[in-house]
Amino acid sequence: MEPFSYLQLHEIAEADHRIINPFTDDKLMAVGRAAHVTSGTRILDLACGKGEMLCRWAQEFGTTGHGVDISEVFLAAARARAEELAVADRVSFEHGDAGEHVAEPASYDVMSCLGATWIGGGITGTVALMLPAVRPGGLLLVGEPYWSDPPPEEAYAAMGLGVEDFASLVGTADRLAAAGTEVVEMVLADGDSWDRYAAAQWWALSTWLRDNPDDPRRAAVQEFFEEGRRTHLEYQRRYFGWGVFVLRPSR
Repeated sequence: MEPFSYLQLHEIAEADHRIINPFTDDKLMAVGRAAHVTSGTRILDLACGKGEMLCRWAQEFGTTGHGVDISEVFLAAARARAEELAVADRVSFEHGDAGEHVAEPASYDVMSCLGATWIGGGITGTVALMLPAVRPGGLLLVGEPYWSDPPPEEAYAAMGLGVEDFASLVGTADRLAAAGTEVVEMVLADGDSWDRYAAAQWWALSTWLRDNPDDPRRAAVQEFFEEGRRTHLEYQRRYFGWGVFVLRPSR
């Protein structure tokens, strides 16, 4: 039996999540209001996960959109959610590598990538992927972690990060400016929304371990569970922020 991939471990951990980021439903909807999306706003969401943003915004604001994600498990949930909310005629989903997706130039009002800037090798590369598809006057939405306080050296190793992988909040704005955008709004996660994202994974992982006592891959799931829990409690909750930045192209 093949070991679980990193993606499969996340599919187990996030089995009960609708929003695959440290956001509550209220914060997700606040981003839509911050970006002034409205009926007819056309969105391309890269690494869309379970499509909750596209589906909820279509329901609430009348937007339309297309999502791309590498997980067939998440996309099945996205399509089911679209049917549940009666918005399947306004949103669509595609299986694929979001970093390789090529959209028609200047074809979307909003380009979004929430919490997956690894698709472009970091925030700068991801913004470069997104900019060509935005119509004149359009917006980018980028979800990105940032350091809320300077972390101790041991935090980098515990979280599997390099010193330059992320910046402070103002440093993140500087990186976005250097990438050719201007931050014009933002919605930030807080301790509670971080906890709901992280701690709900512990329940899902514990449940999987309980329900699969003889699976030879249990050790990998147990390690993923224990390391993720300790990292959140010891470092992530205190030092690591996350937010969605509303951006206007500046060039």
